[in-house]
Amino acid sequence: MTVSASSAATDQPSASRNRLVLMVYTAAIFVSALLLFSVQPLFTKMVLPRLGGSPAVWSVAMVFFQSLLLAGYAYAHFLMQIKNRAIPVAVHLLLLVVALSTLPLSIAGGWGEPPTSGYAFWLLGLFVVSIGLPFFALAANNPLLQAWFVRTGHPAGPDPYFLYASSNIGSFLALLSYPVLLEPMFALRTQNLMWTGGYGVLLLLIAGCGVLLMRSPASAVADLQAEDTKSPAPGWMLRARWIFLAAVPSGLLIAVTAHISTDVAAAPLLWVLPLSLYLLTWVLVFQSRPLLPHKWMLALQPLAVAGVIALLAVGGEQNLLLTLGGHQLCFFVIAMACHGELARTRPAAKYLTGFYVALSFGGMIGGLFAGLIAPYAFSWIAEYPILLALVALCRPPSGGERWPLWSRWYWPFLGLLAVALIAPAWSEGRIPAWLQDHRVWTASAVGILAALLALVLRADRLKIFATVIVALVLIRVYPADDGRVETVRSFFGVHKIVVTPNGQYHVLMHGTTIHGAQKYLNDDGTPVTGRPEPITYYHRDGGIGQAITAIRERKGTPLRVAVIGVGSGTLACASVPGETWKFFEIDQTMVDTARDPKYFSYIQNCAPDLKPVIGDARLTFAKEPDGIYDLIIVDAYSSDAIPIHLATEEAMKIYKDKLTPQGAVVMHVSNRHLELESVVVGIADENDLKSWVYSEDSGRDDEYIFATSVVVSAREEADIGKLASSQQWAETEPTENQRVWTDDYSNVLGAVYRRLRDGEQ
Repeated sequence: MTVSASSAATDQPSASRNRLVLMVYTAAIFVSALLLFSVQPLFTKMVLPRLGGSPAVWSVAMVFFQSLLLAGYAYAHFLMQIKNRAIPVAVHLLLLVVALSTLPLSIAGGWGEPPTSGYAFWLLGLFVVSIGLPFFALAANNPLLQAWFVRTGHPAGPDPYFLYASSNIGSFLALLSYPVLLEPMFALRTQNLMWTGGYGVLLLLIAGCGVLLMRSPASAVADLQAEDTKSPAPGWMLRARWIFLAAVPSGLLIAVTAHISTDVAAAPLLWVLPLSLYLLTWVLVFQSRPLLPHKWMLALQPLAVAGVIALLAVGGEQNLLLTLGGHQLCFFVIAMACHGELARTRPAAKYLTGFYVALSFGGMIGGLFAGLIAPYAFSWIAEYPILLALVALCRPPSGGERWPLWSRWYWPFLGLLAVALIAPAWSEGRIPAWLQDHRVWTASAVGILAALLALVLRADRLKIFATVIVALVLIRVYPADDGRVETVRSFFGVHKIVVTPNGQYHVLMHGTTIHGAQKYLNDDGTPVTGRPEPITYYHRDGGIGQAITAIRERKGTPLRVAVIGVGSGTLACASVPGETWKFFEIDQTMVDTARDPKYFSYIQNCAPDLKPVIGDARLTFAKEPDGIYDLIIVDAYSSDAIPIHLATEEAMKIYKDKLTPQGAVVMHVSNRHLELESVVVGIADENDLKSWVYSEDSGRDDEYIFATSVVVSAREEADIGKLASSQQWAETEPTENQRVWTDDYSNVLGAVYRRLRDGEQ
């Protein structure tokens, strides 16, 4: 009885210490992940003004973060090879203190203006120099703290991977809270200071973790070393498989985001959804008792691949919500299966840091392929089907095929099937016409065949892989788009040039958003001759056309005009002889597309000597002489990734400075997802400019003449001529209690909400 009572007495403080260790380590890992993922949108938003609001900036940022994550994990792995417990603690705390001394975050000096080419590498360099050190220190925390936790002697130490779930919960919350809470409520400077304060709190928590590690009983380390001798080291094949299993979903994350924002719907903040699901999979698979069993996910994975094949065959414009939801649900299942395999094959605690190095290396490879290599290697989102095919190789070995006598005939069968279905695409007749008409069913049937191979026949992974490739090739050789489609890709995104089935119109598109069009054939099929007529948003009877005419009539002499945004080159034909029009464009491929007469002939016919200024307009236009332009047209807001820095109080001041005393600024704000009229009115008012809003629907969509929203801003009513008395133009005051957008504050979610609200009225 005496021994029992003594034992209970010594167990009690041990239990309280274990609770303290768990609380401090969990809090430190959670806060570290919170900071790690909140710095990504925070600093990327600081950089976006340098390169426009391009989704590709997020892709390159993702590559940087994944690469530095690898460096941080490798540093943690190296540090934990040191036997002395004090050295890793001292070294890492010193690193955190040095990193803290570089805060608050700021863009490094000498990186003010990007080059005319090589944006991606310039951006990577900017990230490294500006936030490389604090991010590197944060990146090391997750594996390092887990390795420390193992050595504290806590009962959960032998299997510390549940802490990885805590890390990803922090990442998940940071990702969701930024667009919903931080961005709408706080200026960028305030966010930066809050983040710096959080970094200081994290430093104290990690110091606490170090103290708890140093005070751990020596027997904890001895027990760990004794346990480690029983666990064999992972082989190189297993490490290579970890890398592959991490690379495929990491690349798919970027590829799915690129696909849904290019070929399905260009909507703001769309990148948040797949990234949230990606993080959620890490949370779920490393739970002690997974909510979604791994065997379920492995069973659903082939069906998810078949589902993506069917969705790609159908195309992006049939049912928007179903397509968006379908792609992301399938991505979630695929990522769960891959990450579940990683969790299933995770090593003993001794090899924890090496395991995380393999994961981060795979994540970096996938990100490099989809974020940097693919945009330069392919003119379309080819990385999506490539990675989808590789998903088949992520499955575990089948353990033996059912009916092996039959399965050996599968390769000849698949070869004949591929020839029979794909070869007719390069011929004419009833068979290729039938395959084109039934492309969805044909490709889907081959995708289902791949799923049956996995689930029913337990076929070899290579057979499933080859079958998926056949299905994906079918989708490519029998495209879904009506008419002829060509794609042009650059760092700033993928644009499609669609020729309507009868060849009457050439249309420039990004996702489902039209950015310009030209009529090539009259209704009777004869070619359009003479000077092309501006259509889409630029028709002479629309808001932009009316504004140009009114300013021209008010002045009475040839105009001097600046246009920000080239698009299809339509506005080149809005000029008249004797006028001076100067264009500013960030994307050289857009200029090349607009110049190419096989796509559009506006520039060829109306301004053959046009030489746009290439670069970010906020920087290039600021170099123009003050007081020289009668009219400034800003045409950069019809897409999802709007260049926010061109719609701020400071940007409007630049426009105002470049105007003649009676000049006007015309902002084209037609956008299906964002209400921007009130934003422009607000920034104009802050610069003592009056604003008039035009928003009319022509009812001529079948002629590619669309509804247009335009805001014209000027010093006085007389400056805009007859627009001031037109019933189509309404002088508009700033919205009360709506915060004005500045270089330090913007609220995209608020603009989305206003568009949804106004759409319901």
